[in-house]
Amino acid sequence: MSTDTALHQIVERIRAAAAASTPLCIRGGGTKDFYGETLQGELLDMRAFIGITSYEPSELVVSVRAGTPLAELEAALAEKGQCLPFEPPCFGDGTVGGMVAAGLSGPARASVGAVRDYVLGATLVNGRGEVLTFGGQVMKNVAGYDVSRVLAGSLGTLGVIAEVSLKVLPVAPAEATLEFACSQVDALRLLNEWGGRPLPLNASCWFEHEGAGALYLRLRGAAAAVEAACTHLGGERKDNARAAAEWQSLRDQQLPWFATGEGTDALWRLSVPQTAPVLSLDGAAPLIEWHGGQRWYKASPDQAARIREIARAAGGHATLFRLPGSGTQSTVPRFDALSAPIERIHRALIREFDPHGLFNRGRLLAPT
Repeated sequence: MSTDTALHQIVERIRAAAAASTPLCIRGGGTKDFYGETLQGELLDMRAFIGITSYEPSELVVSVRAGTPLAELEAALAEKGQCLPFEPPCFGDGTVGGMVAAGLSGPARASVGAVRDYVLGATLVNGRGEVLTFGGQVMKNVAGYDVSRVLAGSLGTLGVIAEVSLKVLPVAPAEATLEFACSQVDALRLLNEWGGRPLPLNASCWFEHEGAGALYLRLRGAAAAVEAACTHLGGERKDNARAAAEWQSLRDQQLPWFATGEGTDALWRLSVPQTAPVLSLDGAAPLIEWHGGQRWYKASPDQAARIREIARAAGGHATLFRLPGSGTQSTVPRFDALSAPIERIHRALIREFDPHGLFNRGRLLAPT
């Protein structure tokens, strides 16, 4: 099937759904079905809409259709010595459209920016079956509201993402991973100190294994800067190949720390200021990323009120990221409640782009 035919079929499917008031569930690889409030509607499969439509390595820009496997895009970039620096998790067979719709970033996010910072333009099919194009292929090609970046994290509630243009970057010429044995308190203190110095910090991760805490710090940049930082910081330098595999495991939540087994604990994500102190949550120690800004906890959904109160007190918010087990259900909201003005803006945007309420109904905001 040609991509033009695939897009035409998507448009016709949306128009038929609008006429029949039939909700649609937009899906690529289905790797992030666990994320968000609920999955509702008939399946709208995007996997036939694939391919890199334009790639200019010298301009650091790539345009790619939404159903394209993320691994395929990253392989094409790697051939030219380039990458998506925000390291989006694949969770298996994730697609480019799902990457943008979920808006999730990997270990380097605190140093290089988030998914939305690299979205230059997008083609979207709205709830009326209209094909709309926003942005372009350069950073200064935006007038008015930057809709293409609003798509990042919208979980498909604004429309069907058909194609995106992304800024890419060269792979760093040098990299090193250092390990430091330390407590959570010391890890946060060190990260705050290092953050104020001219060091090529790229990613960090602290967690406990068998009762002992360890902080992993990844440096990326010019070879001279990386070597100087290694000499200055000390710690145990890890083998690059092995460290790369472990950072990839962290990115896709395949580290043993993330295993929940058959227990009742869910995976919570707390987004807080990097300078927030140790949070007084019961249970096992967290896994901390983003130089202290992202903290993962395992706790029962029943502790939602306390977890969210602690996150708010620290200046952040909490997300019930993943429920335990494959078929677990919960009445606990997955996302923190929005302030009234922000919620009005969200709902107004959704009504504008999807007036019939077709797309991923209830995935991001609870029905009113």
